Amino acid sequence: MVKINMIYQVGIYIRLSRDDGDDKESESVENQRDIINKFIEEKQDLELIDEYVDDGYTGTNFNRPSFQKLLKDIENGKINCVITKDLSRFGRDHIDTGYYLERYLPRK
Repeated sequence: MVKINMIYQVGIYIRLSRDDGDDKESESVENQRDIINKFIEEKQDLELIDEYVDDGYTGTNFNRPSFQKLLKDIENGKINCVITKDLSRFGRDHIDTGYYLERYLPRK
């Protein structure tokens, strides 16, 4: 059996809401970027394609400019892997977050 090494085309997603502003040390855009980039550097099967940053946007809905661009790039085949620091950065609405994680992203 021949094993094919797939290279994932990665889009990193970073979000910081105004409410997160007091927690600069642990949740800053810079910190999220550093954590994700270190992770990607350790993996040979990940290629960073683009970065999507919604700074100052709530995670309670998905009407965020960079998130919408991320979805468009998924639909257009530009990226096939999304990496975020943690799920709270992706979204805070459990039902909609569940839809993207369990239905939308696996299909794409």
